[in-house]
Amino acid sequence: MGGCVGRELGDTQGSSRNGGRTRKRGGRNEPLKKDRPKWKSDYPMTEGQLRSKRDEFWDTAPAFDGRKEIWDALKAAAVAAEGNDLALAQAIVDGASITLPHGSLSECYDELGNQYQLPAYCLAPPLNLITEHGEDDDATATDGPETPAATTAAATPPKNEFPLKVRLSSGRDLRLSASMADPIGRLKRQLQAQEGIDPAHQRWFFSGKLLTDKTRLQDTKMQKDFVIQVIVSPPPVISN
Repeated sequence: MGGCVGRELGDTQGSSRNGGRTRKRGGRNEPLKKDRPKWKSDYPMTEGQLRSKRDEFWDTAPAFDGRKEIWDALKAAAVAAEGNDLALAQAIVDGASITLPHGSLSECYDELGNQYQLPAYCLAPPLNLITEHGEDDDATATDGPETPAATTAAATPPKNEFPLKVRLSSGRDLRLSASMADPIGRLKRQLQAQEGIDPAHQRWFFSGKLLTDKTRLQDTKMQKDFVIQVIVSPPPVISN
């Protein structure tokens, strides 16, 4: 698992380890690149296992040398970059005065010269990721015991509705009518009806976790006054 090598600019050991001081503060700083690391897990990994692995890293990363606010910024930038919002990710990096010598979040430095390293699994899913399909999550037979509840929820109006606050990657805050039993897939469709955003271009996150279409609000342990982040990725540009 990657961590932070907390070396100041005057630390010759840290400098030699990274090819000299030219890669630290005042050195090369490349814009964030679109390319993501390609890697393969030792075993086929589900989306839930990937989330757990990432949670473990982000929960323990601030315990390494380095500044918590930088770790928080890197986490937000990684989420935005994975959602194909490079402009937002770059803005987060620039706002935190983070230097990218290679244009990648895998190796970066803060303004004090401390090094931060993000593992590949925090930047991209593995090539052998097992996708959790959930296009029709309200009536999916593979849900097992949850299927009757999902069918009931689809057939009757949801109870105990409340205004769910979502924050788009553009910075806009919106309110959706939701209940704790609602799956994310249904809320994506509600956001589409309200704002015209295709569900395929929506990535929902809460507390740093990517929420799948099957995830229900009650599964996130969130409170009704919490905010869910929605990264909106632009549709691909087709050149003539």
